[in-house]
Amino acid sequence: MVNRADIGVIGGSGFYSLLDDATEIEISTPYGPPSDVVTVGRIGSRSVAFVPRHGRDHRFPPHRIPYRANLWALRSLGVRQVLAPSAVGSLRAEIGPGALVVPDQLVDRTSGRVQTYYDEGGVVHVAFADPYCPVGRSAAVTVAGASGWEVSDGGTLVVIEGPRFSTRAESRWFGANGWSIVGMTAFPEAVLARELALCYTSVSLVTDHDAGVEAGEGVTHEEVLAFFGTNVARMRSLIVDVVAALPDERSCPCGSALDGLKLPFELPG
Repeated sequence: MVNRADIGVIGGSGFYSLLDDATEIEISTPYGPPSDVVTVGRIGSRSVAFVPRHGRDHRFPPHRIPYRANLWALRSLGVRQVLAPSAVGSLRAEIGPGALVVPDQLVDRTSGRVQTYYDEGGVVHVAFADPYCPVGRSAAVTVAGASGWEVSDGGTLVVIEGPRFSTRAESRWFGANGWSIVGMTAFPEAVLARELALCYTSVSLVTDHDAGVEAGEGVTHEEVLAFFGTNVARMRSLIVDVVAALPDERSCPCGSALDGLKLPFELPG
């Protein structure tokens, strides 16, 4: 039985499974259970753990996802590199549905979400200037380009609280700031990964133009799920290929994110 993994995948809306031959593992964490059982299996020579961000039945809305439990569970299994596919809206006319964005920055516009593990036992300030793993980003961009995706290397992902979509004015404001895409789940996921010294790479599939880009009634949840559903097989194939392209040994700064900091507890895994 496989019960360890070095790569984790957190599946977004419409992306509820990854591994065909896998072991289901129920994990308890200090932050409650993760979104669902974690499945662990192999992709080629790599051991991979998968958790559906919203649960397999999509029961968790973005503001209720147990983000801390999900990342803690992955690290407790040995995971050190995380891929995070998700559905996003485009804030730019030139980035249309079906495009893939591998962001290099994010902006937090959420409110009320717990966004740290270090809220007791001492102050821990973690650097977060560059939220995403440069090695993971490079692997995702290279693999996506070679696979025929229309891929944007870099861009800013603005994360809104949800579960509602943006107003037209909000969407136009986001675009006017030069931001590229909008989603609901990359924060606090990215910062929690950094607080556990994990590599974190967002792989974002554009499902629609956001309300401020085009006229009309704006996107609906059903439309997002339907579009992602028609692309989930292709997205799954991409993630499998990116997993194979990730290095066995980390050379990026992510693993040393906590160096020199006094932590109030021992990290798992």
